[in-house]
Amino acid sequence: MQKIFHAVALLATFVATLIFAGCQSAEPEKLDAYLMVFFTDEDHSLHMAVSTDGYTFTALNDNKPVISGDTIAEQRGIRDPFIMRAPDGTYYLALTDLHIFAQKEGLRNTLWERSEKDYGWGNNRNLVLMKSKDLIHWSHSLLRVNECEGFEDIGCAWAPQMLWDESKQAVMMYWTTRIGADINKVYYAYMDSDFTRFTTSPKPIFEKPEGKPEYIDADIVQGSDGKFYMHYVGYDKVAGILRAVADHPTGPYTYLPGYVDQELKECEAPNCWKRLGSNTYVLMYDCYGIKPANFGFLETKDFKTYTNIGHFNEEGGLMKTTNFDRPKHGAVTYITRRQAQELLDFWKK
Repeated sequence: MQKIFHAVALLATFVATLIFAGCQSAEPEKLDAYLMVFFTDEDHSLHMAVSTDGYTFTALNDNKPVISGDTIAEQRGIRDPFIMRAPDGTYYLALTDLHIFAQKEGLRNTLWERSEKDYGWGNNRNLVLMKSKDLIHWSHSLLRVNECEGFEDIGCAWAPQMLWDESKQAVMMYWTTRIGADINKVYYAYMDSDFTRFTTSPKPIFEKPEGKPEYIDADIVQGSDGKFYMHYVGYDKVAGILRAVADHPTGPYTYLPGYVDQELKECEAPNCWKRLGSNTYVLMYDCYGIKPANFGFLETKDFKTYTNIGHFNEEGGLMKTTNFDRPKHGAVTYITRRQAQELLDFWKK
């Protein structure tokens, strides 16, 4: 009997060891690929592209929309998509609810929702929010920024972006707003766990101290030094990319003088992302002032010096596309190679 018990005990120990070893080996998959989101003026819808090296991107669905703007936006069109991956692997997607050609396409009787004299260009009030675990099936809601106290008369809600605030264990959203027809600047608030509403009152994130005070399209990334670098669009000359730096994502931000971009024409929509496995950061932005429009790219390690690596598909440039051109207002996050292949396969159906 003792031998049988001993044998059973040994077997149990062996099985437990196997189970423990299996649990130990079930580590999270390595993030080793990239996902870009963007839109086009032609369809005001969401497009996606994947890359395994961070240099060459291939659009899903043969560059047809993966989510049609008229299915998710009150204005029947979206702009300015931004995507973020949280530490638990959840993906968050935020977009501007705005169709700038709605009147021309018979979707609205007026150029804008409201008077341009009173509310300025665009004058939308909603942001579109979506959340997913697999990048295919998404929850969906509209965030009506004008329902926040003090924001009832906003002139616009544009270009939402996000980061995961470790100290709050929550998504921090920041976006461009103006009150009535006043100047544009960026506000921030924290999101609830369902990603449907603010849990804090919106506050300005930065007041530009030099040059023209108006600014839009903020993008915040944490550098290798632990500091938070905000790139944004200023108008001291033609629209271009400026910087500020802080010790915390909500600031206070210190203004850093001098334009970062090296463009001769207008650009906007900066998005900064780190090359996986390196200390190099890529600053991508929308060169809407050139014809045809394109994305421009810089690389930096210290957020002081930036190296120009060209536009998409430019002779001598490093960044390429395989099946699309003229993207608008893009953002990049991280995925696995398995996810990249699953997305390519899904959208071939």
